[in-house]
This record gives sequence, structure tokens and C-alpha cells, in this order.
Amino acid sequence: MKKKHILYVGVAILLSFTKTQAQNNSGAGTPDIGTSLSLQQAVSVAIRNNLVVNQADIQAQISKVTLNQSWGNMLPSISASASQGIGFGRSLITSSYTYTDQQTASGSYQANAGLTLFNGLTLQNTVKANQYTYAASKMDLQQQKDNITLNVYLAYLLVLSSQDLLNIAREQADIDVKQADRLETQNKEGALLLLSNLTDLRGQYAGDQANIAIAVNNLEAAKVGLFQIMNVPYKRDVEYDRAAFTLQLNDYQQSPDSIYMTAMQILPSIKSADLRIKSFEKALRAARGQYYPNLSFYANVNSYYSNAATQSIPSNSFANDTTANYVSVGGNPYNVINKNQIFNTSNTSWGDQFKNNRQTSIGLQINIPILNYLRARNGVKQAKINLRNSEIVSNSTRLALQQSVELAYQNMIAGYKQYKSYMDQAAAYAESFRVAEIRFNEGVINSDIYIIAKNNADRANTSLSQAKYNYILRTKVLDYYQGRLNP
Repeated sequence: MKKKHILYVGVAILLSFTKTQAQNNSGAGTPDIGTSLSLQQAVSVAIRNNLVVNQADIQAQISKVTLNQSWGNMLPSISASASQGIGFGRSLITSSYTYTDQQTASGSYQANAGLTLFNGLTLQNTVKANQYTYAASKMDLQQQKDNITLNVYLAYLLVLSSQDLLNIAREQADIDVKQADRLETQNKEGALLLLSNLTDLRGQYAGDQANIAIAVNNLEAAKVGLFQIMNVPYKRDVEYDRAAFTLQLNDYQQSPDSIYMTAMQILPSIKSADLRIKSFEKALRAARGQYYPNLSFYANVNSYYSNAATQSIPSNSFANDTTANYVSVGGNPYNVINKNQIFNTSNTSWGDQFKNNRQTSIGLQINIPILNYLRARNGVKQAKINLRNSEIVSNSTRLALQQSVELAYQNMIAGYKQYKSYMDQAAAYAESFRVAEIRFNEGVINSDIYIIAKNNADRANTSLSQAKYNYILRTKVLDYYQGRLNP
């Protein structure tokens, strides 16, 4: 039996194409995998635990937050601030516009509001660009899920194929050990004509045991590979669903052109590329908006406080003032007595100062860009480069898809023809071996002719099993391009 067969090569090529190799993650939760593992369960576990899928999901969440922020940028801005401090030395008492030379405690309080009325539609185009980016990130997430689904299909197929190859190797060994036992009995009874017949069969059986060891190792490696994609601890004694795949040896109905057109409509990678073009188109418009004036509305309320501020409070006492005025009566001056109310001085309270010192203002502000370090012009150039790059990526994605579909279709046709040819070969060699076994048992032919006939039949059976799963693999790849991978 061959150590490396065509199915392993096919899986390696397709795994490199999808670029979604599973990663080890110690933090991944261990799912409830019992004694059996169905294809649908394997796909579900892999999508839930795979590192690449989780990273794509996180990126989609980041894009959602960015979109929410772009919406938030269109809302009014409201802020409030307050400061409180201690002053030393000469300071101005703003309430009385006098100076004092003492330690003072002062505070300033203000609230501001602003709303952008027009800025060249930069905010609106940014929102639209982020909407397209978020939609593209969701398509990227779906693409990673589809890639992981295909990887699980291939890995599951590899497990089933390895099981079949192991069963074939054991069946081949059973046939050889029975012949070796029969010849051993004849040798003990002295009825063996050629001792080389027995030694040849012993050597053949030893080779069968080596093939079984290789098949067991390949099976375990395939099972470990499947659990790596699922990103869960390996369980050795798990049963797999042998009926997960059915083989219908019929011509594939779709043509490569129809498969390509279907893939263009449904593949998330194509949709993502188109959405990113739209996103960069809106980003270019947003960048051009920086050339326009920025008109905004503002409102402001502020007040202040100082512990050195004082106020005069009238009392019930009065003072006589005779120095200010006088009158003349008969040529004699007489002082006029003025009664002046006495005022008491006290510190103004915080609440009174906050109310009395309050100032409110509203207005419109326009900012006309004249020279801003060439940021607007370079921003437009950068946006154009990003748009051009997204267009190149989109065209390359379509070209790569068309080439991949053509290659996958040709591989499917080759697999179909190989399977039919190996079916005929296996039937022919099986009949040859049947005749050779009868003649060998009757002593008509020697072991060399018998072993050649048996090896031909064994190789044909092995090739038929490989071709069977290779054809299933090729059809599943074409189903992947058409969105028909449903476990």
C-alpha cells in the first residue's frame, strides 16, 4: 500500500488555497463531543472555536463600533468644565474690579455645546463609507466560516478514506495469513512441494503488517488533523459517520461557466471586494469635503466665583454727616446734617456669585480652510490610492476565482475518469486473482505468480478507494463554489 496517496495531496492543495488553517487556542471552550462525531457537529464546533473565524468576528465588531462612532459624530457636542484654585499675592476681584493682596480661592465653571451644520458632507459620506465597511467585514466573516466548513469536509473525508484504506490493508493481511497458515500446515505434514511458497507468503504477510502500521498512523494523523481544525482536545475513541458522504457516479451537471457565474453571485469574498470599493468611493468624497468651509453652531454658559468678593448689606443704624454740605442763613453758615445709613460688608455667597456672574452666548462659527499643511490635498490623494487598490483587489479576486473554478472542474473530470477506470481495473484484477488463488491452492502455480496477481488486485482496490474519495472531494469543492455545502 502506498504511503502517500492522491487524497493527501488534494487536501494539502485545498487547505493552502483556503488559507484557514486551524490554530491552537488554550482558551477555547471544550465542546461536548461524545462517543460519535457527525459531520454537522464537526462543522459547528470548528466555526465556534476556530481562531481565524473568531478574529474575523472581532473585526466585524470593530467595524460596527466604528460605524456607530461615525453616526455619533453627527450629534451635538455638549461638555462642561469646572476649575477651583487658590491664588497668592495680588489678584483682581472681578465683582468689584478692585485688587487685593491676600490669599484667595476662586473657581470657574462653564458649559459648552456645538453642532456641525456643514462641512462638505464629510460626516455623511464617512457614515456611508463605514456602513459599506461593516457590511464587507460581515462578508469576510461568512467567507471564513465557509472556508472552515470546506476544511472540515476535507478533513472528515480524509478520516473516512483512511479508515477504508486501513480496512483494505487488514483484509489483504487476512488473505495472506490464511494462505501462510495453509502452507505451514502442508509443510508440517510434508506435503509442501516448494518451501519458497511458504517463505514468500511469510514475507508478503510481513509487508502487510507494515502497511497496516502505516495505515493506522495515517488514520490517527487524519483524526488529529480534524480535531486541530475544530480546535479542541483530541479524543481517540470517537466514531465517525460513514454515511456522511454518498457517491453518485454521474456526470457533474453544471458547467464551469455556470459554476463561476453562481460563485460570482453568492461567494462572500466577491461581495466583500465590491463593498469595499463602494466604501472607498464614499471615503474619497469625505476627503474632498475637507476642501469646503466648516459651519458650526455654538452655545456657551459660564460663571465664576472668588472668596474675596464682598457685598454691602444695609443695617438699621444711621450716622450723622455734617461735613458734606452747609447753608447760609443771614450771612451765617450752618452745617447740614445728613443721615447716612450704615452698611455692613460680608462675603458674597457661592450661589449669588454663580447667578450674578453668569454669562450666556450663542453664535455661528465658520472655518475656511486656506492652508492646512496640505492635509486635505494629501488626504484626497490617499483616498484615491485606496480606491484604486480596492479595484485591483476586486479584479484579482474575480480572476483567481475563475481560475480556481476551472482548475477544480478539471480535477473533478479527471477524478471521475480515474474512478471509472479503477472500477474496471479492480474488477479485472479481482477476477485474475480469483483464478490465480484457485490454481495456487491446487498447486498448479507457484507463489510468485500468486503474489503478483494478489498485489495487482490489492493495488487496484487501494486505488479504487482513493479515487472514490478523491472524486467526492472534487465534487464538494465545486459545491463550495455554489454555496451547497450543507452537512
